[in-house]
Amino acid sequence: MLVKYYGITFWEFPDTNLCPPIPGRVDYLHHLSSLLQASKINDNVTVLDIGTGASCIYPILGNAEYNWKFTGVDIDETSLKHAKQILNRNELADAISLIHQKDKTLIFKGVINTSDRFTAIMCNPPFYKSEEEALNATTKKLQGLNIRENKVVRNFSGTYNELCYKGGEKAFLHNYLYESSLFKAQCFWFSTLVSKKELVKGMYASLKKLGAKDIKTINMGQGNKLSRIVAWTFLNLDEQKKWNQN
Repeated sequence: MLVKYYGITFWEFPDTNLCPPIPGRVDYLHHLSSLLQASKINDNVTVLDIGTGASCIYPILGNAEYNWKFTGVDIDETSLKHAKQILNRNELADAISLIHQKDKTLIFKGVINTSDRFTAIMCNPPFYKSEEEALNATTKKLQGLNIRENKVVRNFSGTYNELCYKGGEKAFLHNYLYESSLFKAQCFWFSTLVSKKELVKGMYASLKKLGAKDIKTINMGQGNKLSRIVAWTFLNLDEQKKWNQN
């Protein structure tokens, strides 16, 4: 798929890293594109990808599909090493840059400088509190398929940093929301995937307290998998118009 539809001829990384399904990743990008078009943003799009991973999947797809420029961020230097190799082998280093987030407790701090300006920020957050919770997800899936195993082995790849975060998805998302409020004028649309539907209500409440001017939930679905994107902006209408004029 990457070769045929997106011109990506080299895409290699360790089996231990998360291997993303291409249709779902492209779907996020298509929805983000629709959001930008509704905001009358079509040119010079720059996107920050939080947790870009060894596969660097969102930047390479977003550049191939929309010619967007990307900055990919990750806390894992080994993952960034593999991502850089993918960029170099596909001659994408001029369109996509990579940054190492040195502090695992932070998301935007130490990454976004005062002079930086991003059209959008996207993120596929870690979903689990621990490796044990990830294994429980596999157990639940096997039970649903009426498959019984003596020893359950996780049926999806991914390193601890890719899958787990202290406090799980909820803790990561609320840290993400708070830090986004510290960079209100430096991004038009902040966005993130949200796996658990029950988290959305709390996100809306937090974002309103933080001063978000507009919040949107965009439902996504591929086959039996249902997910959603939550997107928000701190820019009022006048600020949005000025952004488009710059």
